[in-house]
Amino acid sequence: MSLFPLESHTGWWVEIHTQMPQCTYYFGPFMSHQEAQDHQDGYIADLAQEGAQYMRVSTQQGHPKELTIF
Repeated sequence: MSLFPLESHTGWWVEIHTQMPQCTYYFGPFMSHQEAQDHQDGYIADLAQEGAQYMRVSTQQGHPKELTIF
């Protein structure tokens, strides 16, 4: 559960790039880098269950302009 509002420019985000489909997903924000990393496996599993392939995962601080980019 996030303690930051969606509009926040602080916090950590999980960024997942997939090749099939070709998308970038952002999940967060989280209060720390560690908290973001602790949650990333669940997001990876959900995307894999939906058929996403070839994922690259990172965490970053800030706020993405969009949560899903096609």
